[in-house]
Amino acid sequence: MTHLEAMGINPYPSELFPVSHLAAGILSNFTKKKPEEYEKVSLAGRVMSRRIMGSASFAELQDSSGRIQLYFRRDDLCPGEDKSLYNTVFKKLLDIGDIIGVSGFIFITKVGEISLHVKEFQLLSKALRPLPIVKETIDESGIKHVHDAFQDPELRYRQRYVDLVVNPEVRYTFIQRNRLINSMRRFLDEKGYLEVETPILQPLYGGAAAKPFKTHHNSLDMTLYLRIANELYLKRLIVGGYDGVYEFSKDFRNEGMSRFHNPEFTQVELYVAYKDYNWMMELVETMLEKVAIDLHGTSNVQVGDKTIDFKRPWKRFSMFEAISHFTGKDVSGLDETGLRAVAESLNVPIDDTMGKGKLIDQIFGETCEPKLIQPTFITDYPVEMSPLAKKHRTKEGLVERFEAIVNGKEICNAFSELNDPIDQRKRFEAQLELGKRGDEEAMTLDEDYLRALEYGMPPTAGLGIGIDRLTMIMTNSESIQDVLFFPQMKPEQKKKSSSNDEFVERGVRTELIPLLQKIGVLHVDQLSEINPNKLFNDICGMRKKMKLDIKNPTIEEVLSWFHD
Repeated sequence: MTHLEAMGINPYPSELFPVSHLAAGILSNFTKKKPEEYEKVSLAGRVMSRRIMGSASFAELQDSSGRIQLYFRRDDLCPGEDKSLYNTVFKKLLDIGDIIGVSGFIFITKVGEISLHVKEFQLLSKALRPLPIVKETIDESGIKHVHDAFQDPELRYRQRYVDLVVNPEVRYTFIQRNRLINSMRRFLDEKGYLEVETPILQPLYGGAAAKPFKTHHNSLDMTLYLRIANELYLKRLIVGGYDGVYEFSKDFRNEGMSRFHNPEFTQVELYVAYKDYNWMMELVETMLEKVAIDLHGTSNVQVGDKTIDFKRPWKRFSMFEAISHFTGKDVSGLDETGLRAVAESLNVPIDDTMGKGKLIDQIFGETCEPKLIQPTFITDYPVEMSPLAKKHRTKEGLVERFEAIVNGKEICNAFSELNDPIDQRKRFEAQLELGKRGDEEAMTLDEDYLRALEYGMPPTAGLGIGIDRLTMIMTNSESIQDVLFFPQMKPEQKKKSSSNDEFVERGVRTELIPLLQKIGVLHVDQLSEINPNKLFNDICGMRKKMKLDIKNPTIEEVLSWFHD
C-alpha cells in the first residue's frame, strides 16, 4: 500500500471504469464473430492467478460471468522508457484477489486459448487479505482434482463473500434461486394475480403453528411480533375484493435450527377467490413442473443419488391412507389415548403437551414423510391439525387441506380456506386451550381477522410454498444454509492465541511467527488441523506478499511442526 501510494497510485480510485464485455460472452462468441469486433475490449474483475515470465506474463481474471486469460507484454503495457507499471506494479505489488481493470484486444494463443492482450491496466481495489487459492489439476485419465478447496461449512457460511469468489458453483446456486423465484412470479402474474406486501411487524402472530420472535415498539409502547406467516393479512385482501393475491415474504419462527430449518426463511403465499384445494393441487403441480423445466430444461431434477420427476400428475394419499400404507395402522377413528398407544408401539417420540392433531402429525412425520421421495400430495387432514382450513365437504372430522412432500420433506401447505367466522372463532378458542396446556406453537385469537370474516370472504383456496426448501431440491443442495446467502449462525468464537514462546517450542522460527498469524494460525493447536503442504505454500506466499527479507521455510521444516 505504502509503495503504491509513493508511486502516486490510488489503491481505491473513485472514477468509474468502463466495462465493455464479460468474460463468458467473449469465450462463447469470439470464434463466431469477426476479430475486429473485439479489437477494443475492457474488462474488470479479480486476479485469480499469475504466471510471471520475464518481459511477458499471463494472469487469470474473474468477473461476474467467469474467468478469462490475460496476456501482459511489458513493452505494450509500457511503450516509453518508464517500465514501472509492469516491472513494479504488476510483477511485485499486484496480488491474487486484487481487483483490476484492463483494456486491449482479444486473440487466440498458440495453444488455442482465447485471451485478452492487455494494452492498458489499472488497479481498482487492493485486497488486504489473501484469498484461499483453490488449485485444479487433471490426471492422466482426464479427471479433474481440486486441491486446497474452500469447503469448511462454517467458514463458507460466515464468509460467504469469500465463498462466492472462490467457488463458482455457489454463485450459480443463487442465480438458480433467483430464476426459480422469477419463474414462479411470471406464472402467477400471467394468471392476473396481484403481488402485494403485508406487515412484518404484527401486533398478533398467526397464520401458522409456530413460536414467534418478540420485540417492543417504543413510541407506541406495545409488544410486536415478527410475522410467522402472512396468511391472515392476505385473506383480509380477499375480503376487500381482490380475486387473487400473492406475496414472496420473509417470515420468522423462533424454533430449532437444522439443515432444513433457518429461523428466517422465505415463502410465497397465494390466495385465490372462488377456488378450492383440488384446484390448488393442479396449480401447484403445473407451476412446479414449469419451474423444473425453466431451470433444467426437463421435469427431472437430480437430488443426490435420486432423480425427482416433477411431471404431472403427482401421486396422492390422504393422511390416514399414508399412515395405513406405511405402518399398517388405522388411526382414523382413534382418540388421544389410542393415538398415544399407536405412537408408543411405533417408537414415535411424543410428550404430554401434544393433543390429538399433534399426535397424528408426529406419527405421520416420523413414519411416512421420509419415505415420500417423488412429488406426492398428502390430503384431508384431521380438523385438530388445521385451525384455518375448511371442514371437508364429505368426510366428518377432516379438513380440505394438502401438503406436497418431495424428497422426504414438506415443500408446501394449502387449504380450502375457512371462511365461516363462527367456526373460525371456535377453532381459535380450541387453540387457546392448547396454549394453556403448554403448546408454545398454538395460535392466538385474532379479533380483527374474525371481524374481517364477518364482512364475508368468498370461498378461497390458499397456498404456502417454502422457497428455501424448494431451492434445495432444485439445486441439489444438502443444507438450507447452502441456499441462503447469509444463514443464521452462532456468534463467532474469538480464537485463542498462543504466545511466541509456545510457537518456538513447537519448532517455529521466531521470524516466521508473524507470517503464521497473518494467515490465521493464532494457536499452536491449529497446526494439527491444517494441510502441511497448504501451510507451506501459504507461508511462502505471505512472505512474498509482505516483502519480508527472511528465508522461506523448507517443507521438511513445516512438517516438523506437526509433531509434538
